[in-house]
Amino acid sequence: MTAPQDWDPRAPEVLADPIAAYDRMRGRCPVAHSDYLHHSVFRHADVMRILLDHKTFSSQASRHVSVPNSMDPPEHTAYRRLIEPYFGPDRMAAFEPVCRRLCAELVAALPRDERVEIMFGLAHPFALRMQCAFLGWPDSLHEPLRQWIHKKNVATLSGDLHAIAAVATEFDETIRALLKTRRDAGDQAPDDVTTQLMRETVNGRPLAEDEIVSILRNWTVGELGTMASSVGIIAHYLATHPDLQNRLRRHPEMVRPANDEILRIHAPLIANRRATTCPVRLGGTQIPAGERVTLIWASANRDEAVFGDPDEFRLDRDPSLNLLYGAGIHACPGAPLARLEIEAMIQALLAGTRALEPIEDQPPMPAIYPASGYRQAMLQLRHD
Repeated sequence: MTAPQDWDPRAPEVLADPIAAYDRMRGRCPVAHSDYLHHSVFRHADVMRILLDHKTFSSQASRHVSVPNSMDPPEHTAYRRLIEPYFGPDRMAAFEPVCRRLCAELVAALPRDERVEIMFGLAHPFALRMQCAFLGWPDSLHEPLRQWIHKKNVATLSGDLHAIAAVATEFDETIRALLKTRRDAGDQAPDDVTTQLMRETVNGRPLAEDEIVSILRNWTVGELGTMASSVGIIAHYLATHPDLQNRLRRHPEMVRPANDEILRIHAPLIANRRATTCPVRLGGTQIPAGERVTLIWASANRDEAVFGDPDEFRLDRDPSLNLLYGAGIHACPGAPLARLEIEAMIQALLAGTRALEPIEDQPPMPAIYPASGYRQAMLQLRHD
């Protein structure tokens, strides 16, 4: 017997204004069933409960193994220990000069005193260049990766499992080609993050190629879409909040916490998922074992019970309540890199312009699930 649907995540009114739709669901039906997302969880307390109880809410919620995202302890622990140093302080310090140089170049290349479509003019090139620079991938991959992200989002929205599998296979083949190039080069292979990952061991054995591909896929999927979304969201927010924009120009050291708060208000990542290992009652809803649960970050981070007015920008909030990078054992290991890159990009954009202004007759077009932020956002850049 098919369970009744509490909402339709792909309804036109939801896709037209996702954040407002999630706000309504949080108040009306905090754990809502749909055929597409199964049990969607909207409240902060329920999402936190899921994140901190990996025994009841397993990360093995996908048909395919994802290293380490879809793993539970103890299997997850060894892979997480391997991955975390790639985003440690020494790595970030070494990458920061490259990161800031690339951001400065991207801003310098923008048209002066003109209207700019910020997503394809800045946000997507930023995400692609940063990812390739960090992993040691060639610039020739920028456009194929951009097209791949678009195809992945279209396939995910459609729910077509064959299309989703085909897109995943296409990307895996790209990574395998990169790995082969490095193996063929032997000692002459570049000593970059990708080559170093190929030399790693786990539980006393070398990483298998499938594991390396999975790790690199996770880093890339998690990086490209959300990083571009983040830059678009923050740039548009600052354009519509000139007082904050001017404050950050005067105090660039405040950009990083301001970024986190803006992205709490408007999440760059919509959702993640878990699977129940036993029957559980969540938010007043009884959920059987083996059911998929979708954590709606874009709602939980706007929960009035935790944040009051969700649209109020405040820098004095408890940062541990912000689920921008998750929480618990699966909190995003790449958070230090993401924070560095977004900070560098926004600081460069503010330093390289006099003002960012919205275009009143061209409001931004929201991205389509599973993407967040905007698929198009026009801004006027002022320099003089």
